[in-house]
Amino acid sequence: MPTAASYPNAPDLTTEDYIVIGLATCFIKEDGEVHQVEVIEPIPSAALEALVKGIPTSYKFAWATTLGNVVDGDTLQKPTNFPQTAQFSDEFLQRTIAAARTYKRKENAKSLIPVGTTYTDFQYSTERKRVLNASRVVTKEDNVKQHSHTHQVL
Repeated sequence: MPTAASYPNAPDLTTEDYIVIGLATCFIKEDGEVHQVEVIEPIPSAALEALVKGIPTSYKFAWATTLGNVVDGDTLQKPTNFPQTAQFSDEFLQRTIAAARTYKRKENAKSLIPVGTTYTDFQYSTERKRVLNASRVVTKEDNVKQHSHTHQVL
């Protein structure tokens, strides 16, 4: 049996390792307007276990596959069952490698979605929008008021 190729930055992984890729509905804020985008991103085992239990999520569906079907060396391959307009998430390669490692540690999570199948029974919701480029502006009102004796030596 030939051995599957490994990745230079992840010698513990091969092209045959299990991974789940999801299609998420996210939003980008530009010029005061919010635009919807579809993002392809890896789903780690712990997140997948929570999602199949029915928590609301922005994932429309998830596809179980092998690492080699999505990552060829440093090149990303868009799966054919994803829309052409969908884009890969930021740091997709690093996140995919990290997610693949979670399935090596939690073998039972692989049974949730068999390789080559698509899971669509998520509790899909965009009520809480995932804004990708949101920035947090800190104001004086965010400061926590401390008790007067906090920094005194008694």
